[in-house]
Amino acid sequence: MRTNYLENGTLAFALLIVGVMAGFFYTYTFNVNLAMLEVNGETYATVQSLFNVNVRHPAFFVFFFGGGAAAIIAILANIQHYKTVPFWLIATAGFLYIFGIIVFTHQVNLPLNYETESWNPQALPQHWMQVRDSWNQANALRVLFAGLSFALYIIALVMRTSKKVID
Repeated sequence: MRTNYLENGTLAFALLIVGVMAGFFYTYTFNVNLAMLEVNGETYATVQSLFNVNVRHPAFFVFFFGGGAAAIIAILANIQHYKTVPFWLIATAGFLYIFGIIVFTHQVNLPLNYETESWNPQALPQHWMQVRDSWNQANALRVLFAGLSFALYIIALVMRTSKKVID
């Protein structure tokens, strides 16, 4: 039985949203974070705080939380295929995004963001480098979670749309 456009469309939409977020986290980790390791504490505190504040805009929130919403929609649209490998890839990708990005960010990255935003750049706490390193490590984990989620969505979509339909 061929899957319908709604099922594959919701999967493709989740893939797109998560792909954008995976790219965002990847770019930040492998470009911005590396550059920020080269600056002094005052510059780090100022710029990191500005990044944290300026990322809070509607487009970011639509994609960030949209990855979770799209995951749930894709799972629900494909639930009738719960006995297939592609369905479990979709479910796993959604789980990874929701818990590895949304929940993890709330539990780990946001507290670190709030801490750096509270700093006076001219009088940094002695542990500022440890906070920076913890934030960088946490963001690297978000790259991993988003990248795995993205890859699983790709595999599921390829399996679902290949000539040999798996159902």
